[in-house]
Amino acid sequence: MADRLIETTDGELVRSSLNGDRQSFRALYRRHQQRVRQILYQLCDSPALDDLVRDVFLQVWKGLPKFPQDSQFSTWLYRLTWNVAVDCHQTIAKDRSHLQTIVQSTPIQHQDPDMIQLHYQDLVRQGLCLLSQEHRSVLVLHDLEELSQEDVAEILEIPIDAVKSRLFDARNNMRSFLEAAGVQL
Repeated sequence: MADRLIETTDGELVRSSLNGDRQSFRALYRRHQQRVRQILYQLCDSPALDDLVRDVFLQVWKGLPKFPQDSQFSTWLYRLTWNVAVDCHQTIAKDRSHLQTIVQSTPIQHQDPDMIQLHYQDLVRQGLCLLSQEHRSVLVLHDLEELSQEDVAEILEIPIDAVKSRLFDARNNMRSFLEAAGVQL
């Protein structure tokens, strides 16, 4: 049974889930939960990541009867993920009375490649936190999650020209932040 579910398309799993097959929904969850987690991690910077992933899949479960069967499941799923991320971002913003200041990191004194990689990952996370939600979303979905500009436009429900513009601005802002932090690009 498990082997059959692995080879089944998302569309077939959705149809089976709608017919009450819980194994099919579990297969959809297992297939997509890591990518949903990664997107939420990049967009939200929230300690409640597990709760956010559960929220996304709860919305998927509740929304499956309304899922447009002619659409791609992953695009619909990422749209729901983005909505949860926006809600999370708004909640965090309301809780903060002012923006946090980012202190430039001191240069790494040793040449351990793993530590340098962690340092760069931390800098990218800091840079993402400084971007507006609109710019951050486009940069994460396109550059980090490697979705096409067309898919990003569909997920965010914005014109392709807006995706291109926001991507250009987000990349410039990220480049400026990294250069100010001492990263040579």
